[in-house]
Amino acid sequence: MTKNNKVINSFGEEWKRFDQSKLDILELNKIFEDYFKIFPWKSIGKRSIGFDMGCGSGRWAKVVAPRVGLLNCIEPSLAIDVAKKNLNQNKNIKFIKLAIEDVNLKPASQDFGYCLGVLHHTKNTQKNLNKCTSLLKKNAPFLVYLYYKFENRNFTYFLIWKISDFLRRVISRLPEIFKFFFSDLLAITIYYPLAKISFILDKINFNLRNFPLSYYRNLSFYTMRTDSRDRFGTYLEKRYTKEQIKNMLKKAGLHNIKFSKKAPYWCVVGFKK
Repeated sequence: MTKNNKVINSFGEEWKRFDQSKLDILELNKIFEDYFKIFPWKSIGKRSIGFDMGCGSGRWAKVVAPRVGLLNCIEPSLAIDVAKKNLNQNKNIKFIKLAIEDVNLKPASQDFGYCLGVLHHTKNTQKNLNKCTSLLKKNAPFLVYLYYKFENRNFTYFLIWKISDFLRRVISRLPEIFKFFFSDLLAITIYYPLAKISFILDKINFNLRNFPLSYYRNLSFYTMRTDSRDRFGTYLEKRYTKEQIKNMLKKAGLHNIKFSKKAPYWCVVGFKK
């Protein structure tokens, strides 16, 4: 994540509480597919070595590890202990408790890599992105997820986010016990009702493109609670347009850049030059 201890500790507390042990495997696979649908699986295999940068509880690694030779799970917070517990049946995982800046893997040594929902919580996103791509071999794929700037949404959607961002700035500065209380409260009063309304609207073919939190219409309340804590519990959050992300990836030495056309935005894959 970042050397900022406040951010690291906050995410550590999140994954200790929401260790994903209550997440149904079918739901995990659905969410995984949403993030990884553009990942070029044909380019890696059982001999491939790669990294999960900011692995958190290890939920992505749980699905990736069986498909590859070795997976380096990198996480600076205490969440790495959660990942070790969740992934104890996987013998091809190496756990590295370091921040991105301190990762000591050999440059140009990895066949693939991914970093989902991490870099927008770091102080120097470009520098940390460069660090990630420096670990890749030539033509190795790298998948990244960065918060988007709502450039593909209408003004009302953006305005609702501005209100939520104000709440985030307040909640994220509270002691952990209150972070959990208020993020759970938002999950109950905002996430769940809007998710269920969008579920009904989806059944009658209503266009949900600009309907807030419609992504959660088929997901569990546990996931809503997890993501509410993730969203409102960190005081450091950045957002980028599609064009900004594309330029950042190019500066990091990636080409053949491809964005996902569906939520979550923006998931993007590129290949090391």
